[in-house]
Amino acid sequence: MNANEYFYRMKNIKHILVLFVMVVLTACSGSDTYRGDWKAINNQGEKYKLIFEAKSFVVTNANGETTNYNYTQNKVSISNGVETYGLNLEDGRKYQLNFPLADDESVGVLLDTNGKVLYTIARDEYITYDAIFALD
Repeated sequence: MNANEYFYRMKNIKHILVLFVMVVLTACSGSDTYRGDWKAINNQGEKYKLIFEAKSFVVTNANGETTNYNYTQNKVSISNGVETYGLNLEDGRKYQLNFPLADDESVGVLLDTNGKVLYTIARDEYITYDAIFALD
């Protein structure tokens, strides 16, 4: 192998390593699918606002009180158009953000590790769990 071939191979390896590092660094960030503002309802019918950022989300109740959570996304699952994202909170809790209607990312549910619905979420309106599945 001559010097030019060696340089070319090293350059390619360097590009591949940089690409790999970029993928690893962004893989833990939240998906564009759920980033942004959501209207949410919990099991008691109380209304909230959720705002998902790349590595954190904010929950605001009706009184304007906010709680911030840092998270990493650890899973993406798509089956028959239904998307589920795994979220690991900084304090060790694990949630799933599920978009149960195939090819519809405008409504979803935030679940705990036991599959219990914590919030139903929608981009444009407050929607109940029953109403989500009535849309299907």
